[in-house]
Amino acid sequence: MKKIALTIAAVASLGLTACSGGDNAATEANNTAEATDLNTTSDEAVADVNAAASDAMNAADNALENAGEAVENASEAVDNAAEATNTQ
Repeated sequence: MKKIALTIAAVASLGLTACSGGDNAATEANNTAEATDLNTTSDEAVADVNAAASDAMNAADNALENAGEAVENASEAVDNAAEATNTQ
């Protein structure tokens, strides 16, 4: 969709240049295309940062869950050792 918008902006700039024959129309169309490209790049950067933050949060959540399970396993091992000592 973004490529279509850039293509339309490029075609529009060519049309404006052909009709007006002036440098002002070409400059304005070029500025519009650059602004569109800048917005596209900015949107993609924000999406990339959000994806990276989401991945980091998922990794942290998994690490926390694994740590909790390790503590639970250690607690069960202590209980088992205590039971083994009491039965001897």
